[in-house]
Amino acid sequence: MNFITLNDGNKIPAIGFGTFQIPPDGSTYEAVKTALSLGIRHIDTAVAYFNEQEVGQAVKDSGIPREKIWITSKMWLQDFAYEDAKKSIDTSLKKLGTDYMDLYLIHQPYGKVDEAWRAMEEAKKAGKIRSIGVSNMTPKIWNSFVPGFDTMPSVNQVEFNPYCQQKELRKILAENDVKLEAWAPLGQGRADLLTNSVITEIAEKYGKNAGQVILRFENQEGIIVFPKSTKPERIKSNMEIFDFKLTEDELNAIRALDTGKGNHDPDAPGVGEWLLSAYDIHAND
Repeated sequence: MNFITLNDGNKIPAIGFGTFQIPPDGSTYEAVKTALSLGIRHIDTAVAYFNEQEVGQAVKDSGIPREKIWITSKMWLQDFAYEDAKKSIDTSLKKLGTDYMDLYLIHQPYGKVDEAWRAMEEAKKAGKIRSIGVSNMTPKIWNSFVPGFDTMPSVNQVEFNPYCQQKELRKILAENDVKLEAWAPLGQGRADLLTNSVITEIAEKYGKNAGQVILRFENQEGIIVFPKSTKPERIKSNMEIFDFKLTEDELNAIRALDTGKGNHDPDAPGVGEWLLSAYDIHAND
């Protein structure tokens, strides 16, 4: 297993398994259990994915010691007020069936972010969370919140793939050794990425598929990735990226594919309000 060291000293598996949009109808349980059986040791979930409980059950039933598995979850902006944030952390722990989370993130950076962060800092000190971080923070959002934090985030989880390389943001993160985690590392919704000739030619050279080349590129750029798939053969394939290394010329060729834009713009007006109305995590309370 390949690891990346965070700025708090914790070592996170460089490649993991994402559970976004895998429903909590048994599908998440089966997918996570399969991923763990194939060697994955890093699972990414969130309160707003509604599948924390199945993730936790799969981890428990895997037979793998808890300390060998990295679990990430995320707080939804509905719970950012300080007292609600403290409850949210405890609720995630209960649903996951664990005494601690390896990483907990501010899922969407709108509203009472400072209060949520304070609750997370306290939970970290109490041993409920090992590392804390943020998600979907652009340079503008980062600069509006993070300078006021007592603790520097360990990661910022944002959209990242060869078409969206977050170059300005990465310069800001590098100043404090904050690692970037990629959601949509294979260009979710951008099918042409997997058929791009730059990538397919490199894939042919190494006897790999386009997805493996993209994930290897991201790994060599120091990005933490967790591609999602419910197909065992694809999960296995996504892990097989450490038996070849891209040259500097190949890295530069893929770097040149950057468009500077992603599918999601966290800076767009009204995004926070839309997200808050789109997901009601307490609907069934």
